[in-house]
Amino acid sequence: MSQDLSILHLILHAGIIVQSVLVLLILLSLMSWAIIFNKWRMYRKAHREADAFSQAFWSGSDMDTILAGIPQQYPDSPLPNIFQAGYREFMRTRREASQSETGKIVAASGIDGVRRSLDAAFSREMEKLSRHLPFLATVGSTSPFIGLFGTVWGIVNAFQGIALSKNTSLIAVAPGIAEALVATAFGLIAAIPAVVAYNKFSADLKRTGANMEQFGAEFLNIIARHIKA
Repeated sequence: MSQDLSILHLILHAGIIVQSVLVLLILLSLMSWAIIFNKWRMYRKAHREADAFSQAFWSGSDMDTILAGIPQQYPDSPLPNIFQAGYREFMRTRREASQSETGKIVAASGIDGVRRSLDAAFSREMEKLSRHLPFLATVGSTSPFIGLFGTVWGIVNAFQGIALSKNTSLIAVAPGIAEALVATAFGLIAAIPAVVAYNKFSADLKRTGANMEQFGAEFLNIIARHIKA
C-alpha cells in the first residue's frame, strides 16, 4: 500500500511531542526573520545617514547649523547622536565658563566632560544596534538540537510501534522515520538563516562601532583646539 509521505501529512500526523517541537521551531524561525528584517533596515539606515552626516560635517558647515538640522535630517541615527552628545556637552561647558569669573574653559575638565559624553553616547548607540543579536545567536546554536530532540523522540516512537506490531518491513518503518527527520529539517531551517544573519550583523556592528569611535576621536581633537588652557 502506498503511503502519503508529504511534509504536511507527516506534520499533521506526528506525535504531540514532535508537533510541539515543530511549532517551537516555527515560532523561533518567524521571530528570527522579524529581527533579521528589522536589523537589515536599521543598519542600512544607519550606514546611509552616517555617510550623509559625515559629508555635511566635514564640508565645513557650521556645527550649530548641523546640530539644528539633526532632528529633521537624521532622526535617531547613531553617528549624529554621538555628535549631539559631545557638542551639547561642549556648549554647556562653554556656557558655564562664560558665566564664571575667568570666562575660560579649563582644558582638563572640558575635555573630560566631552569625552564622557561621547563615551556614554557610544555605549547607548552600540546597545541599540546590538539589541536582539544574542537571540539570533541562541536560535542558531540551539535550533539544530531542538530539532534533533524531536527526531530522536520520533524514532523511538517509530521503533516502539514496530515492536508492538512485529512488522519490520520498510513500509512500516518509513512513516515514523520520515516524521522524525522532519524535526531535524525544521531545526536546520530555523538555525541557518539565524547564523548567517548573526555573522553578517556582527560584522556590520563592528564596522559601525569603529566608524563611531574614529569620529569621536576626531571630534574630540576639534573640540580640544577650541578649549583654552
